[in-house]
Amino acid sequence: MSFYEVYQQYQEFDFDAFLKGLSAPELLRIISKERLEPLDFLALLTDQAQPYLELMAAKARQLTLQHFGRVIFLYAPLYLANYCVNQCAYCGFNVRNKITRKKLSFEEVEREAEALARTGLRHILILTGESRRETPVAYLGECVQILKQYFASITIEVYPLQESEYARLIEDGVDGLTVYQEAYDETTYDQVHLKGPKRDYRFRLEAPERAAKAGMRSINIGALLGLADWRKEAFFTGLHADYLQTKFSDVELGVSLPRLRPHVGAFQPQAPVSDRNLVQILLALRLFLPRVGITISTRESARLRDNLIGLGVTKMSAGSSTKVGGYAHQEESEGQFALSDTRSVAEIKRMIIQKGYQPVFKDWLAI
Repeated sequence: MSFYEVYQQYQEFDFDAFLKGLSAPELLRIISKERLEPLDFLALLTDQAQPYLELMAAKARQLTLQHFGRVIFLYAPLYLANYCVNQCAYCGFNVRNKITRKKLSFEEVEREAEALARTGLRHILILTGESRRETPVAYLGECVQILKQYFASITIEVYPLQESEYARLIEDGVDGLTVYQEAYDETTYDQVHLKGPKRDYRFRLEAPERAAKAGMRSINIGALLGLADWRKEAFFTGLHADYLQTKFSDVELGVSLPRLRPHVGAFQPQAPVSDRNLVQILLALRLFLPRVGITISTRESARLRDNLIGLGVTKMSAGSSTKVGGYAHQEESEGQFALSDTRSVAEIKRMIIQKGYQPVFKDWLAI
């Protein structure tokens, strides 16, 4: 059994009826529960739950302090290449977009590593477009061999791999995987992934399980908010995280809440997610999964990120670039998407301290 079977169990579920049929006493009872069930989580994503966001926030703050303390882990993305064979309607790396394509040489990888390491960061996320020809597993492994001389923890966000390939990269020094399903709704998924291997919904959906079986220490998942009904997408993201946390109890589970950002191309969000909606997802997720890490990246504004500290966030990116060669080389090429929070690592560190929290540059579980 994989998570796909769990997803299938809800295909006949009447979401509309459920979302309209909740009473205030029932919502208050759910918020006060010690452990939430899946439908409790869904209830906290409804319009009826919005009057109770402050109550949810108080409990989310308590749970986060209990399980994570006053720490915010910091990391930065490092783009190795932007070659891609997929035609994804929402992505700047879409194979049909007329952008400058680039792949870092090993010498350039080292210079990028040196530039990032000077900021004090010791945890990076390496990314590529989805092209096995331009960025094969062997290339990724060579890059990791260079990067592990500078960083204590290396996470990958690349095309989905086979279990044996994840095992190979773990041997090279990778300890974490980030993979967004993009859209859990299969109809939407099919509509926005027009061509390329990424059209294989199940192969992507089951990538976290293959990585966990291979021995990956940490796994981070998420949906790209704005592609489909945010309540359903948040619900299935939480279910997926709960499934993985239960099945692979030795894996450190995390969830990201990325919203669509401006990029090369004309695609616009089909289901816009407001700041208030994002906060509601964050709070409901923390109440449902108290031990899951939650990441808010530089996709979000500085003001919003500042205000989310203390409400459930445990990890943030800092000093980010979505360009290939965006640190040491200051490339003028197009990034995957536009950043919103452009502050430096030092500025993010200072803000976190002013909030009464401790910025952590190295994951304490990293070896």
